[in-house]
Amino acid sequence: MTEFSVWAPDAERVRLRLAGDTDHEMRAAADGWWRVEVPDAGPDYSFLLNDDETPLPDPRSPWQPAGVHGPSRRYDHAEFAWSDSLWTGRQLPGSILYELHIGTFTPEGTFDAAIDRLDHLVSLGVDLIELLPVNAFNGEHNWGYDGVCWYAPHEPYGGPDGLKRFVDAAHAKGLGVILDVVYNHFGPSGAYAPRFGPYLAEQSNSWGRSINLDGPHSDEVRRYIIDSVLMWLRDYHVDGLRLDAVHALRDSRAVPILEELAVSVESLSTHLGRPLSLIAESDLNDPRLITPREAGGFGLHAQWNDDAHHALHTLLTGERQGYYGDFGSLETLSDVLTGGFFHAGTWSSFRNRHHGRPVDPRVPGHRFVAYLQNHDQIGNRATGDRISASLSPSLLRVGAVLLMTAPFTPMLFMGEEWAASTPWQFFTSHPEPELAAAVRTGRRREFAAHGWPEGDVPDPQDPETFVRSRLDWAELDKPEHREMLAFYQRLIALRRSLPDLSDPRLNAVSVQHGDQFLVMRRGDTLVVANLAGRGQGISLPGVVRRVLLATGEGVTVMRDRIQLPAETAAIVAL
Repeated sequence: MTEFSVWAPDAERVRLRLAGDTDHEMRAAADGWWRVEVPDAGPDYSFLLNDDETPLPDPRSPWQPAGVHGPSRRYDHAEFAWSDSLWTGRQLPGSILYELHIGTFTPEGTFDAAIDRLDHLVSLGVDLIELLPVNAFNGEHNWGYDGVCWYAPHEPYGGPDGLKRFVDAAHAKGLGVILDVVYNHFGPSGAYAPRFGPYLAEQSNSWGRSINLDGPHSDEVRRYIIDSVLMWLRDYHVDGLRLDAVHALRDSRAVPILEELAVSVESLSTHLGRPLSLIAESDLNDPRLITPREAGGFGLHAQWNDDAHHALHTLLTGERQGYYGDFGSLETLSDVLTGGFFHAGTWSSFRNRHHGRPVDPRVPGHRFVAYLQNHDQIGNRATGDRISASLSPSLLRVGAVLLMTAPFTPMLFMGEEWAASTPWQFFTSHPEPELAAAVRTGRRREFAAHGWPEGDVPDPQDPETFVRSRLDWAELDKPEHREMLAFYQRLIALRRSLPDLSDPRLNAVSVQHGDQFLVMRRGDTLVVANLAGRGQGISLPGVVRRVLLATGEGVTVMRDRIQLPAETAAIVAL
């Protein structure tokens, strides 16, 4: 006998439909769950609500082989033959993250094709791969943030077994896997869960109706999220989750959903005997997210730090538009390197109000994920251009040094390590003409409001927009890209070899700066950067014993003074 169940608290009738249009009446329980046991059930199934004859996929479907509008398919997690029984996990502190999108990481755009590139990541020196969302969405290709099936890996990527093969192979190479997950909204097409119950709240966020986290029946909605989180970590063996835009989780309950998740994940980690990480994306600059529960916080392990990105990006590129307006000075970068946030209860001209909260100096810097680039900061530019399209190779190296020697957890975006020339643009493949037109028009209007001509904005629905966004691995055969990769490998190896450079203590970092130069002290190691278009002699707070790494030729040391050519950085030992 096979039991089927579904939560539909307001339904008057629920039927299970199996292959061949065979329907089975389900029985209701007081908790809103409907159940039925069926002998000799086939793999595919759907549900029918009330007297509507429209078959709907399971809100907890583990597999959608025919797409998000098709029937669900049963899946037994116990049948996969894992080979990672000796895997003990990867903790976030001390690690380097590598963000990638399965659909554009390789020409094939599958989990199996990505496995063939794992040796590249091993040789680069990263520890944790962060996958952009892989749960099922409508259409063939998409960034992944329009997901509607929160338990089912996207079939064109390789489905459930494909994701498991990828995680298993990564673990065999010593690489952990973090999964980006979206629980703040459902995508615009194929979201059938709200037909079954009150999954949605009345209020909306930037992407549509918010999730019902604190209204009637919200206990079961929260359980829906928690069970999804635990499933990825337990059944797919992933090592952590990045929680998308947690500021869009509207939750007024005394125990927030984020704290509930932290408690549940800690319990699972204890049971499994390996570290499991929860990383938040938030624009609130609120350190309570990463403050331990014992100290009154939510107990998450880390959060993305856009202030670190903005401080580096503006300093390197000179851009000041939009939310970059308050950034761009060496003072700003110094505040971030020593305090975690720049906006820490300070005035934000972009928001036209004060923003953020100071970080306790005892909070370790590894709880902040920092980056020069990520999917948002590239893909949400009108043409999806990387900083390598506008910066010189010398400045790219300077930026890499500042990122990798900061007291944070560094993250690279796929191809950054070789200064990939391919853009990463916003792409969709909605099959519904009305939705496709709405996305196309909305995207162009959004960028027009920021000053970009509408004609410069690629059509998200044009297949060529997706094709252009694929990495070109042949670039590694070109000297300039091969040399950049070799530099990143040396830089990462140095960071790994020196305890000073992975020391997460914010209150142990000191920064001095002058006319377009910066000196950051990390124990007995100094990081010196000359951002000027001319050479400079810079006084140092100690006598240099040796130069550990330089981004270019012509660096000379005279006891406590260093001469740096234009757009050059050096790491030296005192």
